Amino acid sequence: MTPVDPVALTAALVRCDSVTPREGGALVLLQGVLEEAGFACTRVDRNGIANLFARWGAQAHPRSFGFNGHTDVVPVGDAAAWTAEPFGAEIRDGVMYGRGTTDMKSGVAAFVAAAVDFVRSTPPEGAVILTLTGDEEGDASDGTVALLDWMAGAGERMEVCLVGEPTCPEEMGDMMKIGRRGSMNAWITVTGRQGHSAYPHRALNPLPALARLVDRLSSHVLDEGTAHFDPSTLAVVTLDTGNPATNVIPAQGRATLNIRFNDRHSGAALCDWLRAEAAALDAEFGTVTELRFRISGEAFLTPPGALSDLVAAAVLAETGRQPELSTTGGTSDARFVRHHCPVVEFGLVGKTLHQVDEHVEVAQIGQLKAIYGRILRDYFA
Repeated sequence: MTPVDPVALTAALVRCDSVTPREGGALVLLQGVLEEAGFACTRVDRNGIANLFARWGAQAHPRSFGFNGHTDVVPVGDAAAWTAEPFGAEIRDGVMYGRGTTDMKSGVAAFVAAAVDFVRSTPPEGAVILTLTGDEEGDASDGTVALLDWMAGAGERMEVCLVGEPTCPEEMGDMMKIGRRGSMNAWITVTGRQGHSAYPHRALNPLPALARLVDRLSSHVLDEGTAHFDPSTLAVVTLDTGNPATNVIPAQGRATLNIRFNDRHSGAALCDWLRAEAAALDAEFGTVTELRFRISGEAFLTPPGALSDLVAAAVLAETGRQPELSTTGGTSDARFVRHHCPVVEFGLVGKTLHQVDEHVEVAQIGQLKAIYGRILRDYFA
Protein backbone atom coordinates (compact mmCIF):
# COMPACT_ATOMS: atom_id res chain seq x y z
CA MET A 1 0.00 0.00 0.00
CA THR A 2 1.04 3.61 -0.49
CA PRO A 3 3.10 4.86 2.47
CA VAL A 4 1.52 7.57 4.62
CA ASP A 5 2.96 10.98 3.71
CA PRO A 6 3.86 12.64 7.03
CA VAL A 7 4.13 16.07 5.39
CA ALA A 8 0.61 15.91 3.99
CA LEU A 9 -0.66 14.60 7.32
CA THR A 10 1.11 17.42 9.18
CA ALA A 11 -0.48 19.98 6.86
CA ALA A 12 -3.93 18.48 7.39
CA LEU A 13 -3.45 18.62 11.16
CA VAL A 14 -2.18 22.21 11.10
CA ARG A 15 -5.34 23.22 9.22
CA CYS A 16 -7.36 21.99 12.21
CA ASP A 17 -7.90 24.93 14.59
CA SER A 18 -7.24 22.94 17.76
CA VAL A 19 -6.30 25.66 20.24
CA THR A 20 -6.78 24.16 23.70
CA PRO A 21 -9.44 22.98 24.56
CA ARG A 22 -10.87 22.74 21.01
CA GLU A 23 -10.48 19.39 19.27
CA GLY A 24 -10.75 21.16 15.91
CA GLY A 25 -11.09 17.94 13.91
CA ALA A 26 -7.50 16.82 14.54
CA LEU A 27 -8.28 13.65 16.49
CA VAL A 28 -11.16 12.80 14.18
CA LEU A 29 -8.73 12.98 11.27
CA LEU A 30 -6.17 10.77 12.99
CA GLN A 31 -8.78 8.23 14.09
CA GLY A 32 -9.81 7.79 10.45
CA VAL A 33 -6.22 7.21 9.34
CA LEU A 34 -5.54 4.74 12.14
CA GLU A 35 -8.76 2.76 11.88
CA GLU A 36 -8.19 2.30 8.16
CA ALA A 37 -4.85 0.67 9.05
CA GLY A 38 -6.46 -1.70 11.54
CA PHE A 39 -5.91 0.16 14.80
CA ALA A 40 -8.64 -0.23 17.43
CA CYS A 41 -9.48 3.33 18.45
CA THR A 42 -11.28 4.66 21.52
CA ARG A 43 -12.14 8.25 22.28
CA VAL A 44 -11.35 8.97 25.91
CA ASP A 45 -12.95 12.37 26.42
CA ARG A 46 -13.14 13.91 29.89
CA ASN A 47 -14.50 17.24 31.08
CA GLY A 48 -14.77 18.62 27.57
CA ILE A 49 -11.26 17.52 26.54
CA ALA A 50 -10.89 15.16 23.57
CA ASN A 51 -8.35 12.31 23.72
CA LEU A 52 -7.72 9.27 21.54
CA PHE A 53 -6.34 5.82 22.38
CA ALA A 54 -5.29 3.59 19.47
CA ARG A 55 -3.86 0.07 19.57
CA TRP A 56 -2.71 -2.32 16.86
CA GLY A 57 -2.19 -5.86 18.12
CA ALA A 58 -3.22 -7.81 21.16
CA GLN A 59 -4.34 -6.10 24.34
CA ALA A 60 -1.84 -6.15 27.22
CA HIS A 61 0.81 -7.83 25.08
CA PRO A 62 4.16 -7.92 26.91
CA ARG A 63 5.84 -6.42 23.83
CA SER A 64 4.02 -3.13 23.40
CA PHE A 65 5.63 0.07 22.16
CA GLY A 66 3.81 3.32 22.84
CA PHE A 67 3.90 6.81 21.39
CA ASN A 68 2.44 9.84 23.14
CA GLY A 69 1.70 13.26 21.72
CA HIS A 70 -0.75 16.14 21.62
CA THR A 71 -2.75 17.84 18.89
CA ASP A 72 -3.77 20.92 20.86
CA VAL A 73 -1.83 24.13 20.29
CA VAL A 74 -1.34 27.48 21.99
CA PRO A 75 -3.23 30.56 20.72
CA VAL A 76 -2.01 32.37 17.62
CA GLY A 77 -1.33 35.65 19.42
CA ASP A 78 -1.10 38.68 17.14
CA ALA A 79 -2.41 37.25 13.86
CA ALA A 80 -1.39 40.42 12.02
CA ALA A 81 2.24 39.75 12.89
CA TRP A 82 2.24 36.44 11.02
CA THR A 83 3.55 36.36 7.45
CA ALA A 84 1.48 33.23 6.78
CA GLU A 85 -2.03 32.11 7.69
CA PRO A 86 -1.59 30.53 11.15
CA PHE A 87 -3.76 27.54 10.24
CA GLY A 88 -2.87 27.47 6.55
CA ALA A 89 0.13 25.09 6.53
CA GLU A 90 1.73 27.16 3.77
CA ILE A 91 5.02 25.80 2.42
CA ARG A 92 7.65 28.29 1.25
CA ASP A 93 11.21 27.38 0.29
CA GLY A 94 10.98 23.98 1.93
CA VAL A 95 9.50 25.30 5.18
CA MET A 96 5.94 24.79 6.44
CA TYR A 97 4.40 27.62 8.47
CA GLY A 98 1.56 27.37 10.94
CA ARG A 99 0.62 27.03 14.57
CA GLY A 100 1.60 23.58 15.77
CA THR A 101 4.02 22.79 12.95
CA THR A 102 6.78 22.35 15.53
CA ASP A 103 4.80 21.80 18.72
CA MET A 104 3.84 19.16 17.90
CA LYS A 105 1.67 18.22 14.95
CA SER A 106 4.71 17.23 12.87
CA GLY A 107 5.77 14.85 15.61
CA VAL A 108 2.30 13.32 15.81
CA ALA A 109 2.09 12.99 12.01
CA ALA A 110 5.54 11.38 11.91
CA PHE A 111 4.81 8.70 14.50
CA VAL A 112 1.31 8.00 13.16
CA ALA A 113 2.76 7.59 9.64
CA ALA A 114 5.60 5.43 10.93
CA ALA A 115 3.27 3.23 12.98
CA VAL A 116 0.78 2.74 10.13
CA ASP A 117 3.46 1.85 7.59
CA PHE A 118 5.17 -0.47 10.06
CA VAL A 119 2.15 -2.58 10.96
CA ARG A 120 1.12 -2.80 7.31
CA SER A 121 4.51 -3.83 5.97
CA THR A 122 5.83 -6.01 8.80
CA PRO A 123 3.03 -6.85 11.26
CA PRO A 124 4.86 -7.32 14.56
CA GLU A 125 4.45 -9.91 17.27
CA GLY A 126 3.21 -7.45 19.85
CA ALA A 127 1.27 -4.20 20.08
CA VAL A 128 1.77 -0.62 18.91
CA ILE A 129 -0.10 1.92 21.05
CA LEU A 130 -0.71 5.60 20.39
CA THR A 131 -2.01 7.95 23.10
CA LEU A 132 -3.07 11.32 21.71
CA THR A 133 -4.35 14.18 23.82
CA GLY A 134 -5.96 17.57 23.35
CA ASP A 135 -4.90 18.96 26.74
CA GLU A 136 -1.11 19.26 26.86
CA GLU A 137 -0.94 23.03 26.39
CA GLY A 138 -3.69 23.66 28.95
CA ASP A 139 -4.07 22.47 32.53
CA ALA A 140 -3.17 18.90 31.43
CA SER A 141 -5.53 17.47 34.03
CA ASP A 142 -7.85 15.77 31.53
CA GLY A 143 -5.44 14.81 28.75
CA THR A 144 -2.73 12.19 29.10
CA VAL A 145 -3.79 11.74 32.72
CA ALA A 146 -7.29 10.80 31.54
CA LEU A 147 -5.84 8.38 28.98
CA LEU A 148 -3.68 6.68 31.60
CA ASP A 149 -6.61 6.48 34.02
CA TRP A 150 -8.73 4.87 31.31
CA MET A 151 -5.95 2.46 30.35
CA ALA A 152 -5.59 1.31 33.95
CA GLY A 153 -9.31 0.54 34.11
CA ALA A 154 -9.39 -1.11 30.67
CA GLY A 155 -6.35 -3.32 31.20
CA GLU A 156 -4.26 -1.59 28.54
CA ARG A 157 -0.51 -1.38 28.98
CA MET A 158 2.58 0.06 27.29
CA GLU A 159 5.91 -1.60 28.02
CA VAL A 160 7.81 1.56 27.02
CA CYS A 161 6.80 4.92 25.58
CA LEU A 162 8.31 7.64 23.42
CA VAL A 163 6.90 11.18 23.63
CA GLY A 164 7.31 13.00 20.32
CA GLU A 165 7.85 16.51 21.67
CA PRO A 166 10.46 18.70 19.93
CA THR A 167 13.71 18.02 21.78
CA CYS A 168 16.53 19.20 19.51
CA PRO A 169 17.88 22.70 20.25
CA GLU A 170 19.89 23.32 17.08
CA GLU A 171 20.05 20.41 14.63
CA MET A 172 17.98 17.33 13.99
CA GLY A 173 19.25 14.55 16.22
CA ASP A 174 21.35 16.56 18.66
CA MET A 175 19.31 15.91 21.82
CA MET A 176 16.79 13.57 23.42
CA LYS A 177 15.20 13.83 26.84
CA ILE A 178 15.52 11.12 29.48
CA GLY A 179 13.83 13.12 32.24
CA ARG A 180 12.47 16.51 33.17
CA ARG A 181 12.84 18.97 36.01
CA GLY A 182 9.94 19.42 38.35
CA SER A 183 7.93 22.62 38.18
CA MET A 184 5.86 24.43 40.79
CA ASN A 185 4.32 27.85 41.38
CA ALA A 186 3.88 29.62 44.71
CA TRP A 187 1.53 32.54 45.31
CA ILE A 188 2.47 34.62 48.38
CA THR A 189 0.21 37.13 50.13
CA VAL A 190 1.67 39.12 53.05
CA THR A 191 -0.89 40.99 55.15
CA GLY A 192 -0.19 43.89 57.50
CA ARG A 193 -2.37 46.87 58.48
CA GLN A 194 -3.28 49.77 56.21
CA GLY A 195 -2.49 53.30 57.33
CA HIS A 196 -1.35 56.82 56.43
CA SER A 197 2.20 56.97 55.07
CA ALA A 198 2.87 60.04 57.28
CA TYR A 199 2.16 57.92 60.37
CA PRO A 200 3.86 54.60 59.63
CA HIS A 201 3.93 53.71 63.33
CA ARG A 202 0.13 53.43 63.21
CA ALA A 203 0.23 50.95 60.35
CA LEU A 204 1.94 47.63 59.73
CA ASN A 205 3.57 47.81 56.33
CA PRO A 206 3.66 44.36 54.68
CA LEU A 207 6.04 45.45 51.92
CA PRO A 208 9.35 45.37 53.87
CA ALA A 209 8.49 41.85 55.00
CA LEU A 210 7.56 40.83 51.45
CA ALA A 211 10.69 42.40 50.01
CA ARG A 212 12.88 40.68 52.62
CA LEU A 213 11.17 37.34 51.94
CA VAL A 214 11.50 37.64 48.17
CA ASP A 215 15.14 38.65 48.46
CA ARG A 216 15.89 35.78 50.82
CA LEU A 217 14.20 33.24 48.56
CA SER A 218 15.69 34.48 45.29
CA SER A 219 19.19 34.71 46.82
CA HIS A 220 19.09 31.16 48.15
CA VAL A 221 21.07 28.54 46.20
CA LEU A 222 18.83 25.50 46.04
CA ASP A 223 21.60 23.17 44.84
CA GLU A 224 24.56 22.89 42.48
CA GLY A 225 22.94 20.37 40.16
CA THR A 226 23.03 16.57 40.09
CA ALA A 227 24.44 13.88 37.84
CA HIS A 228 21.76 14.33 35.17
CA PHE A 229 20.22 17.70 36.07
CA ASP A 230 21.23 21.35 36.00
CA PRO A 231 20.95 23.40 39.23
CA SER A 232 17.41 24.12 40.39
CA THR A 233 16.12 27.65 39.85
CA LEU A 234 13.70 29.97 41.62
CA ALA A 235 12.31 32.96 39.71
CA VAL A 236 10.21 35.80 41.13
CA VAL A 237 7.71 36.49 38.34
CA THR A 238 5.39 39.09 39.89
CA LEU A 239 5.37 41.66 42.72
CA ASP A 240 2.22 43.67 43.32
CA THR A 241 0.37 45.78 45.89
CA GLY A 242 -2.45 47.19 43.77
CA ASN A 243 -1.89 50.51 45.55
CA PRO A 244 -2.14 53.67 43.37
CA ALA A 245 -1.83 56.13 46.27
CA THR A 246 1.45 57.58 47.54
CA ASN A 247 0.08 58.53 50.96
CA VAL A 248 -1.32 55.12 51.88
CA ILE A 249 0.52 52.14 53.32
CA PRO A 250 -1.22 49.14 51.78
CA ALA A 251 -2.67 46.29 53.78
CA GLN A 252 -1.28 43.58 51.52
CA GLY A 253 1.54 42.77 49.13
CA ARG A 254 1.72 39.79 46.77
CA ALA A 255 4.39 37.89 44.90
CA THR A 256 4.46 34.85 42.64
CA LEU A 257 7.34 32.39 42.28
CA ASN A 258 8.15 29.68 39.76
CA ILE A 259 10.59 26.96 40.80
CA ARG A 260 12.16 24.46 38.40
CA PHE A 261 13.74 21.75 40.50
CA ASN A 262 15.88 18.69 39.99
CA ASP A 263 15.85 15.26 41.60
CA ARG A 264 17.37 16.53 44.85
CA HIS A 265 13.99 18.01 45.75
CA SER A 266 10.31 17.18 45.89
CA GLY A 267 7.45 19.59 45.52
CA ALA A 268 6.29 18.85 49.06
CA ALA A 269 9.73 19.55 50.55
CA LEU A 270 9.97 22.85 48.70
CA CYS A 271 6.53 23.85 49.99
CA ASP A 272 7.69 23.11 53.54
CA TRP A 273 10.81 25.25 52.98
CA LEU A 274 8.77 28.19 51.70
CA ARG A 275 6.38 27.93 54.64
CA ALA A 276 9.28 27.96 57.10
CA GLU A 277 10.89 31.02 55.47
CA ALA A 278 7.57 32.88 55.53
CA ALA A 279 6.93 31.98 59.17
CA ALA A 280 10.36 33.32 60.15
CA LEU A 281 9.64 36.68 58.50
CA ASP A 282 6.17 36.86 60.06
CA ALA A 283 7.75 36.37 63.48
CA GLU A 284 10.22 39.16 62.76
CA PHE A 285 7.78 41.69 61.25
CA GLY A 286 4.43 40.77 62.84
CA THR A 287 2.81 40.16 59.45
CA VAL A 288 0.62 37.25 58.36
CA THR A 289 1.68 35.37 55.23
CA GLU A 290 -0.52 33.02 53.26
CA LEU A 291 0.90 30.70 50.64
CA ARG A 292 -0.79 28.79 47.84
CA PHE A 293 0.99 26.18 45.72
CA ARG A 294 0.54 24.33 42.47
CA ILE A 295 2.96 21.52 41.67
CA SER A 296 2.82 20.89 37.92
CA GLY A 297 5.14 17.91 38.03
CA GLU A 298 7.92 16.28 40.01
CA ALA A 299 11.43 15.82 38.69
CA PHE A 300 11.98 12.40 37.16
CA LEU A 301 14.67 10.45 35.34
CA THR A 302 14.55 7.40 33.11
CA PRO A 303 18.06 6.07 33.75
CA PRO A 304 20.14 5.53 30.61
CA GLY A 305 19.65 1.97 29.41
CA ALA A 306 17.81 -0.16 26.88
CA LEU A 307 15.16 2.43 25.90
CA SER A 308 17.50 5.39 25.53
CA ASP A 309 19.99 3.17 23.69
CA LEU A 310 17.27 2.06 21.27
CA VAL A 311 16.24 5.63 20.44
CA ALA A 312 19.79 6.97 20.29
CA ALA A 313 20.87 4.21 17.89
CA ALA A 314 18.00 5.02 15.52
CA VAL A 315 18.77 8.74 15.67
CA LEU A 316 22.43 8.11 14.95
CA ALA A 317 21.61 5.81 12.03
CA GLU A 318 19.25 8.32 10.39
CA THR A 319 20.99 11.62 11.18
CA GLY A 320 24.64 10.75 11.81
CA ARG A 321 24.41 12.47 15.21
CA GLN A 322 24.70 10.91 18.64
CA PRO A 323 21.99 12.64 20.68
CA GLU A 324 22.86 14.19 24.02
CA LEU A 325 20.87 12.67 26.88
CA SER A 326 19.29 15.70 28.53
CA THR A 327 16.78 16.72 31.20
CA THR A 328 16.64 20.42 30.24
CA GLY A 329 13.60 22.46 29.28
CA GLY A 330 10.13 22.79 30.71
CA THR A 331 7.59 20.10 31.49
CA SER A 332 5.89 17.65 29.16
CA ASP A 333 3.36 14.85 29.44
CA ALA A 334 6.26 12.47 30.03
CA ARG A 335 5.86 13.51 33.67
CA PHE A 336 2.58 11.54 33.71
CA VAL A 337 3.65 8.63 31.51
CA ARG A 338 6.65 7.90 33.75
CA HIS A 339 4.23 6.54 36.39
CA HIS A 340 3.01 3.98 33.81
CA CYS A 341 6.22 2.81 32.11
CA PRO A 342 9.75 3.91 31.18
CA VAL A 343 9.58 6.97 28.91
CA VAL A 344 11.93 9.10 26.84
CA GLU A 345 11.35 11.98 24.43
CA PHE A 346 12.64 12.65 20.96
CA GLY A 347 11.38 15.00 18.27
CA LEU A 348 12.10 17.92 15.99
CA VAL A 349 14.21 21.05 16.37
CA GLY A 350 12.12 23.30 18.60
CA LYS A 351 13.41 26.79 17.86
CA THR A 352 10.05 28.33 16.88
CA LEU A 353 7.55 26.61 19.13
CA HIS A 354 4.86 29.02 20.44
CA GLN A 355 6.30 31.86 18.32
CA VAL A 356 4.76 34.02 15.61
CA ASP A 357 5.43 32.31 12.26
CA GLU A 358 6.04 28.95 13.93
CA HIS A 359 7.51 26.69 11.26
CA VAL A 360 9.24 23.42 10.48
CA GLU A 361 11.63 22.31 7.75
CA VAL A 362 9.64 19.92 5.58
CA ALA A 363 12.63 17.59 5.19
CA GLN A 364 12.78 17.11 8.96
CA ILE A 365 9.26 15.68 9.03
CA GLY A 366 10.24 12.83 6.71
CA GLN A 367 13.45 12.34 8.64
CA LEU A 368 11.54 12.08 11.91
CA LYS A 369 9.20 9.47 10.42
CA ALA A 370 12.24 7.47 9.35
CA ILE A 371 13.68 7.61 12.88
CA TYR A 372 10.41 6.49 14.45
CA GLY A 373 10.06 3.71 11.88
CA ARG A 374 13.55 2.46 12.65
CA ILE A 375 12.81 2.52 16.38
CA LEU A 376 9.75 0.32 15.82
CA ARG A 377 11.65 -2.14 13.61
CA ASP A 378 14.52 -2.40 16.08
CA TYR A 379 12.22 -2.76 19.10
CA PHE A 380 10.27 -5.65 17.57
CA ALA A 381 13.28 -7.25 15.83
